[in-house]
Amino acid sequence: MKSLLIIFTACLVVLGAQDFKYVGVTNCKMCHNKAAKGAQYKVWSGTSHAGAFETLKSDEAAKIFSEKELDGNAWESPECLGCHVTGYGAGGYEVKDEAFWNPAAEDKAGKKAVKRMAGLQAVSCEVCHGPGSGYKSNKTMKAVYAGEIEAAAVGLLSASEESCKKCHNEKSPTYKEFDFQTASEKIAHSYPEGMGQ
Repeated sequence: MKSLLIIFTACLVVLGAQDFKYVGVTNCKMCHNKAAKGAQYKVWSGTSHAGAFETLKSDEAAKIFSEKELDGNAWESPECLGCHVTGYGAGGYEVKDEAFWNPAAEDKAGKKAVKRMAGLQAVSCEVCHGPGSGYKSNKTMKAVYAGEIEAAAVGLLSASEESCKKCHNEKSPTYKEFDFQTASEKIAHSYPEGMGQ
């Protein structure tokens, strides 16, 4: 079985593994919400990342948006969405019309799409850890932690200073000096010691 997993992993690497899809934070919450496993979702929920999309609807955001002489609304603007949602422009969050957000009662696929899109309305897990379609299953995560699957082969990335600075940089109209070590400590949400082994 282990050799089969290694072959599978090698195939993913060879194929480029670039076809991973964003699944939304509600999928992450299913396994990462329990205190015994570190309650990563709860920790994330208390950070400004969790409310990043909603800040685009604030008076302060409207003021900044106006000063930049941009048209429309901050919460629909590519200039803002790139750093305030998950996966914008890369197969993740998309600006949708009213019809999308209100599917018919019998439209199960539409309701599922709404749930996924709503789960991308923040700077959530997949911004730092990569699109989750390849690693969202408990079985895959156990194999990653057991060393049977290479994390990157299923799209699971480690947060890095480089990934943070895609948004925390001088281009942001609200930029403040960014110290990766300090910022990482503020949002730390690791597994308890001994988990995943």
